[in-house]
Amino acid sequence: MSARRLAAPPLRCPTCGGSWPAGERFCARCGVPLTLERGARSEAADSERHARARKIKPQLGEGRLVRVAGARNQPEAELIASLLLEAGVPSLVRRSAGFDVPDFLAAGPRDVLVAESGLERAREVLLEAELLRAADQRGGGRPAPLALALGILAALAAGVLLIWVFTMLA
Repeated sequence: MSARRLAAPPLRCPTCGGSWPAGERFCARCGVPLTLERGARSEAADSERHARARKIKPQLGEGRLVRVAGARNQPEAELIASLLLEAGVPSLVRRSAGFDVPDFLAAGPRDVLVAESGLERAREVLLEAELLRAADQRGGGRPAPLALALGILAALAAGVLLIWVFTMLA
């Protein structure tokens, strides 16, 4: 271990009050993110982090991250993330693909990601807030692969039929 890590103050679980070494990130007993012990930070910052950590339901933070919603800009994405946090669902906001350049800063579309275990609860919250349409429930508004393949096949068949009709008329 480095000298810096040894000198770091121990971390405390805001839920159960357990003390953990500086290398840990989550409480081994209850799964809540750890915070610095009192005295290592200001009381105001500690109480705000404590309140946020208490809202998170650890069972909704397991699994790989999946996209649950999209936002047009950073403030809208933060609003969605705050709604999810109030429901106990931890989330992550990131710039959408293709818009991840420094020129956009707070502008440009954002993706809101949640863990797989919290996906259903997140969708329920967003439906209640009317931020997600019922059609978006299954795939983020994208057509299902089978429907897309059938659509392409139908368009191809229509094209072949038109070519055949024009050759018969000529």
